[in-house]
Amino acid sequence: MDSGGGNGGAWAGEARRVGTAGVRALALALMGLPGALVCFVLSVVSLALIPIGVGIVTTPWVLTGVRALAGTRRALAARWGGVTIPASYRPLPAGANPWTRTFGMLGDRATWRDLRWLVVDMTAGFVLGVLAFALVVYPLEGFVLAAGLWTVLPDPYWYGFVPVSGPVSAFAAAGLGAVLLVVARYGTPRLLRGHLLLSRALLAPGEGELAERVRVLTETRRDAVDTSAAELRRIERDLHDGAQARLVAMGMDLGTIEALIEKDPAKARELLGQARRSSAEALTELRDLVRGIHPPVLAERGLGDAVRALALRLPVPSEVTVELAGRADAPVESAAYFAVSEVLTNAVKHAGADRIWVDLHHADGCLRIVVTDNGRGGAAIGAGSGLAGVERRLGTFDGVLAVSSPASGPTMVTMEIPCELS
Repeated sequence: MDSGGGNGGAWAGEARRVGTAGVRALALALMGLPGALVCFVLSVVSLALIPIGVGIVTTPWVLTGVRALAGTRRALAARWGGVTIPASYRPLPAGANPWTRTFGMLGDRATWRDLRWLVVDMTAGFVLGVLAFALVVYPLEGFVLAAGLWTVLPDPYWYGFVPVSGPVSAFAAAGLGAVLLVVARYGTPRLLRGHLLLSRALLAPGEGELAERVRVLTETRRDAVDTSAAELRRIERDLHDGAQARLVAMGMDLGTIEALIEKDPAKARELLGQARRSSAEALTELRDLVRGIHPPVLAERGLGDAVRALALRLPVPSEVTVELAGRADAPVESAAYFAVSEVLTNAVKHAGADRIWVDLHHADGCLRIVVTDNGRGGAAIGAGSGLAGVERRLGTFDGVLAVSSPASGPTMVTMEIPCELS
């Protein structure tokens, strides 16, 4: 009896497994056909409207919907079949204008993969989903026919290739249903997995994109190494020409004082005062040097207070808004701090701004910093304003930089760095 109960439980578990696979396959089919069809039609129409300007506004919204649909499929693939489908969209800075967002998304290979997936999902994907569900449901019709349904149906009623017109043919239909049920046991879960693997084949990044990703990471790493080497040379130069020179001079003064302390006390006192001033100047230079390497306020109080301290030293009024629930990793904070410092320097030196606003917040796994000034505008990456260096600094952490700066101003510089807060 225990063996029979165990077999019954096993059969029930197997039936649930196959039935669940069939229902999930049907859900993917019914979810995919209208959703993929609507998204595809809207995408085609929106892209066609780009030349007249309307598509510039609508395309980012439509493609965002396509990405959301693809993201839902990725989540279901992982949950229902253990199929991981990585997403590799290029980050778009928050606050970018519609033109930048439209052509940024269209320049992303992942966008065209999504559109290709829509076509396949509403055709081959729909067929696979319906077929997987039909393999579960259709055998049940054969059993119902054998139970007496054949008596109220037209004569003959075709079930598959069996013409049902009497009890014998009805039992033959039940036999065919049993065979199809065996096929469903093995076929339905495989069809569901095939559906999910088809989505992965279309949505996952290809080798070319991975190679491009490696190339970008290699370049940003090389830039980081070059920047670090240049920074070390700057520190060495500043030490040699500044604090070191003053300390050497102070040592020579002390030697002279030692020789004059008995012969000419007045001259010795004068040299002592000079040595004291040299020591104070050397200490100031060392503090400035340390602040340039890693500001103490950044290490002790975090990015928000460090940026506030930067703003307080500006010669123009500034307003800093900080919404950070924790702290990012030290390298990320350092990169963000010096990036903000460079942008603020540009606003003061080149933009002629008399008011600056800085906003720092963390959302959706990204640290976002927006620096706005009311200067003359015209800033551009690579135009000698130092923004190219900021872009390279952020790129080391997969960060992005966006600049909106019309000729008459204002200028808005948006920086994003993917990170988590502690």
